[in-house]
Amino acid sequence: MSSRRPDRWWAPALSNLVNLERVEKAYGIESLLHGVSLGIAAGDRIGVVGRNGSGKTTLLRVLAQREPPDSGRVTHTGDLVVGYLEQHDEFDDRHSVREAVLGGRDDHEWAADRTTREVVEVLLAGLPLDREVTGLSGGERRRASLARLLLEPTDLLLLDEPTNHLDIDAIAWLAGHLAARRGALVVVTHDRWFLDEVCTGTWEVHDGRIEQYEGGYAAFVLAKAERQRQAAARELRRRNLVRKELAWLRRGPPARTSKPRFRIEAANALIEDEPPPRDRLELERFATARLGKDVVDLEHVDLDRGGRLLLDDVTWRIGPGERVGLVGPNGIGKSSILGLIAGDLEPDAGRVKRGRTVDVAALSQTLAELDPTERVLESVRGDELTSTKLLESFGFTGDLLTSRIGDLSGGERRRLQVLRLLLEEPNVLLLDEPTNDLDIETLNVLEDYLDRWPGTLVVVSHDRYFLERVTDVVYAIRTGGEPLARVGGGRHGGGRIELLTGGVAEYRADPHGDARGARGTSGSASATVRHGEARRERGTSGSTSATVRHGEERIPAPRGEDPGPPAEATSGPSPAEVREARKTMGRIDRQLTRLANRSEELHEQMIENATQYECLAQLQEELTAVQAEQEQLEEQWLEAAEIVED
Repeated sequence: MSSRRPDRWWAPALSNLVNLERVEKAYGIESLLHGVSLGIAAGDRIGVVGRNGSGKTTLLRVLAQREPPDSGRVTHTGDLVVGYLEQHDEFDDRHSVREAVLGGRDDHEWAADRTTREVVEVLLAGLPLDREVTGLSGGERRRASLARLLLEPTDLLLLDEPTNHLDIDAIAWLAGHLAARRGALVVVTHDRWFLDEVCTGTWEVHDGRIEQYEGGYAAFVLAKAERQRQAAARELRRRNLVRKELAWLRRGPPARTSKPRFRIEAANALIEDEPPPRDRLELERFATARLGKDVVDLEHVDLDRGGRLLLDDVTWRIGPGERVGLVGPNGIGKSSILGLIAGDLEPDAGRVKRGRTVDVAALSQTLAELDPTERVLESVRGDELTSTKLLESFGFTGDLLTSRIGDLSGGERRRLQVLRLLLEEPNVLLLDEPTNDLDIETLNVLEDYLDRWPGTLVVVSHDRYFLERVTDVVYAIRTGGEPLARVGGGRHGGGRIELLTGGVAEYRADPHGDARGARGTSGSASATVRHGEARRERGTSGSTSATVRHGEERIPAPRGEDPGPPAEATSGPSPAEVREARKTMGRIDRQLTRLANRSEELHEQMIENATQYECLAQLQEELTAVQAEQEQLEEQWLEAAEIVED
């Protein structure tokens, strides 16, 4: 929550709004921030990523001056107004939603302002304003906290997991709202699509340090991959050159390749040879061998929950090895459908047929199955070698192995819950909001594990990136949750399950299915046959900013480089100058290719002549000259590119 100041909505773009100078912060013996120096300027939009427990929330609290550093200094501009969304709200339970969020304003007062009206209609949808705060669920309190913060004037917003408990539509709205909002922003989130949509910079918190990258999540992944590639190349060369008499080479300038960030083509070259994340056909063949042809069939199913018709005469067949995503707004019945598949719920009409060899494991949204008194290592069952490897990959090493589950953070308990489920070795896996409280590194581990997992997967998630990453087909639950009185006792308007050939992007374009209202149920046997075709047809139908997806797509130009519609009157370069610039770019591309090839040849020759001092010196001299020429040509290429883009 921020202090109110109605006369200003943002700080002037002069110096940094916040500065951290050599900040140290530790809890017990664990150092979360070690010698951190950074600044936040007006207009900055920064995403913070890192493993659970790495210090992301601590960083936000230090930035907000909610916690003092152990040493170092945190300074704010004199009249800075900070809005801070914590993971837990600070409501007075005696207040109504109207008092807590809107300061007691009547409907005609807040509805008169377009921005206020939009925030209330999206974040407080279905929530009576005169309802007491004390009766709200965790998700409702979270949305109310976010609404209250967005209605206040701030210079700097600090948001800790703002997308928790929001559905896909609300997350998309929030991304657009924040992108259009003035002022600086620092957000901790594991929603990678959201990071790409909102952020222009990324901070990675690890080992007490903060690495800074330009761009959102996709740019961060590419830049980090390039850093690691260069580091691996340097290490390989170091190992080949390390000899006692050649130790001086270690202190020399590291060899550098041409910089792919200068050109989209070079960035594409980094990933064009990457194979797809999984061999889908091979996994489906293996799953068929384990499961047979029949897995789970919903046949003419009705499902009524609390007087609401969630499914109406739905037929849906899920085959072996299929990877299915389910989307829809909160409360429409996604978790109930997982309950039907798992056998925890029975339909009100129709039947759910399961194959004889089906072994279902379901990940719930709660942590009720974890015993807080049990030790981590003791709670894990299964093959010792597999358990140890999985524990290590999910970040459970050292003292964490002997920690009581009750002493773990929420994210660590969620990781343990997922790990224990995977060790059960089911052949049908149901994941209900699996990304909640998981950090991005753990999500990467989980995604990599699922790439090799030969079974049937059904995922309910509002994390768009995760859905597109691990599933091959997406279904939407349409017009579910209608009151029975409105259905009128007939087969009209009830819940249906609809195949989205365009994936999440198609759902976002038509979240209520109005354009296909007469289409009826999908997912029948014919829809199942078309799964492979739907995947191929999807192409790049996901978010245009999701530049790296499944290792299949090429990297589009950044949003800021879209030239947009032509101007009516231009004062830019002439057509002749543009043609000449294009020729220059083509010539330089050819020269850079030649120099890159020569650079690789020189590296190979240095390895072959590792003990020949004079030869190494000559090769190093030529390599330095090649690198200097590369840098000069890259600058010329950029200058020509600016003319073409103008």
